[in-house]
Amino acid sequence: MALLLEVRKALPGFTLDVAWEAGDEVVTLFGPSGAGKTLTLQCLAGLVRPDSGRIVVNGTVFFDGARGVDLPTQRRRLGYVFQGYALFPHLNVRDNVAYGLHHLTASARRERTREVLERLGLADLASRRPRELSGGQQQRVALGRALAPDPALILLDEPLSALDLPLRQALRDDLRAVLAEWRTAAVLVTHDFTEAYRLGDRIVVYEAGRVIQTAPRAELLWQPASERVAGIVGIRNVLHGTVLKAAPDRIQFRWRGQLLEAVNSPSRSYLPAPDSELAFFIRPEYVRLIRKDRGSPDPGHHMNLMQGRVVGEADFGTTWTLYVRLDAPGPPAQGEYDLEIEVPRLVYEILDLARDRQWQLSIHRGSIHVLPSS
Repeated sequence: MALLLEVRKALPGFTLDVAWEAGDEVVTLFGPSGAGKTLTLQCLAGLVRPDSGRIVVNGTVFFDGARGVDLPTQRRRLGYVFQGYALFPHLNVRDNVAYGLHHLTASARRERTREVLERLGLADLASRRPRELSGGQQQRVALGRALAPDPALILLDEPLSALDLPLRQALRDDLRAVLAEWRTAAVLVTHDFTEAYRLGDRIVVYEAGRVIQTAPRAELLWQPASERVAGIVGIRNVLHGTVLKAAPDRIQFRWRGQLLEAVNSPSRSYLPAPDSELAFFIRPEYVRLIRKDRGSPDPGHHMNLMQGRVVGEADFGTTWTLYVRLDAPGPPAQGEYDLEIEVPRLVYEILDLARDRQWQLSIHRGSIHVLPSS
């Protein structure tokens, strides 16, 4: 599957102006509410006509403003899973799944419906109405209705947003398994980054009607294109320092009175000028506490050393988040603290962190991620 989307749509107080491409994969459109994700889905489906642009799926032109092409929704071979599923309450499971198969003969429609119900584990529920189903069963019926016509592409608009958290987590994994099993390309809208990451192969980040990054999910997580993207995807410890010197493989900079060194990513190496501001982030799980029962740290084995005090903490069950203020002059970088550090519960207990609050910290140069200049 190959998808090219370039659309512009002006509405009162809001303009969508986006362009991105995708292959045979699950694409998640991620960003805050009101960023234009659902509007994009509606343009793809033919429910909203863009003012200009092009939409091409597998070589079929769905929309081309310059050529006056606007393929009707029913001719776009798309499956659509709406928020809340939008199942027909007066139809049973079998008839909901068969709803989009009116183009087939009666016998072919029965056979295709039977096949979809079997593959999705819904055969025993075929005679039930939507109100008699659990949330997970309703999701599978909605997916079955979208998949039954064998679409070129499935569109899913916040498919898990109406569910409570435990059910949402379970159905997220179930949805991923169904999409993988059917090998159908999909575009999914969500404002939950965990959901975007778990479900998508590629993530398109939206903000205020624009695309600010599109990338495979792992690349997005480890190499956000800007400080703004890092903030939107929820990366913690986004900080600012001053460059001392930069080489193609290393960058040295000063932060909160500390001399730090980071790896300069070979994939997008750049040389910031001395004395310029540098944005970077440090993942909380990669800050190391140096054990006091191991003697003084060897500078050759510990890098980017600093001292600090735990000034707050939060218990997340299997992990603890520590809020550390460095022993450095001036105001902390993040309100009352400088760094968030995440440790497993066992480490928290072994190190007696509830009592012992003063620690030496170490950050490997490869764990400091320099953000591109904006």
